[in-house]
Amino acid sequence: MHRAAYAELGLDWTFDAVDVEPAGLGAWVERLDPTWRGLAVTAPHKRDALELADDVSDVAAAAGGANTLLLADGVVRADNTDVPGTLAALQEAGIADVPLVRVLGAGATASSVAHAVVGLGARRMELVVRDVARAETTAASARSAGLEVVVRSSDDPFVDVADLLVSTVPEDAAGARSHELVESAAAVFDVVYDPWPTRLLLAAQQADRPAVSGLDLLAHQAVLQLALMTGSRVEVDVLRDAALAELSAARDVP
Repeated sequence: MHRAAYAELGLDWTFDAVDVEPAGLGAWVERLDPTWRGLAVTAPHKRDALELADDVSDVAAAAGGANTLLLADGVVRADNTDVPGTLAALQEAGIADVPLVRVLGAGATASSVAHAVVGLGARRMELVVRDVARAETTAASARSAGLEVVVRSSDDPFVDVADLLVSTVPEDAAGARSHELVESAAAVFDVVYDPWPTRLLLAAQQADRPAVSGLDLLAHQAVLQLALMTGSRVEVDVLRDAALAELSAARDVP
């Protein structure tokens, strides 16, 4: 997506994926030379990105994680485009007024979701996790956004129909329960985009539920991320089409 945006904007920039060991992000950033403009940060580094930054945006601080590091004049600034990107993706799908939001998983992405859905009228969030004890950081972040939070074990049955179900867990975890999960919610958002399409997304579409994919989030947050890095905006469909083409090509490779 970033490469497609650079071509659209006429920029002679490069963008590459780099694997960094957990807890190794700070040392890796210190080795970068001044030609670097920024980093798109993925799990498991989103919370660590806050610790190494010289300056942190209000959104990133509130969400407890950053997916964007901006580098300029020796200063590292952390920002979060997952929060506004999530809101934009849900609004694009016509999803609004979601008082009860059920989230599978409790990582940094779940925290970003919490801060996004308050913009859609969310009042209560259920965090559904395998280990209840490990959800406190995300639960605290969601409460700071003004949400009532309940943490439930993934073994517990669903009692209420949620206005929105958000899955932040891997395909294997959500896909096996896709039909059950879809029946438990009025709308579905699966942040996973690889493999494409996910079983949860397909089940939601088959049940005629409003559905948002991880590809939608990826494109919307990237529009904002690119604007921070380049100072220019591109249309979301340019990025979404580029990502879909790459995923489709990868799927067709034997």
